[in-house]
Amino acid sequence: MKKDIHPNYREVVFYDTSSEYKFLTKSTIETDETITWEDGNEYPLYKVEVSSNSHPFYTGKKMLLDTAGRVEKFNRRYKKK
Repeated sequence: MKKDIHPNYREVVFYDTSSEYKFLTKSTIETDETITWEDGNEYPLYKVEVSSNSHPFYTGKKMLLDTAGRVEKFNRRYKKK
């Protein structure tokens, strides 16, 4: 492999801000923040808004969308005069 062309592949802690869930995995993502993990070592920290712990598809919680209200609002706004 050529030197100095590959990204730094290392262990990173991902922190789900919506559910306060943290998990350690390997990644090439760049971040300035660090956190001390359960094993006592310090790892880079990357904050995410949605993970498998908080996403409705993986948790089984479905969100109800008001599609009828959106359609009516669109029709009222853009109906022909």
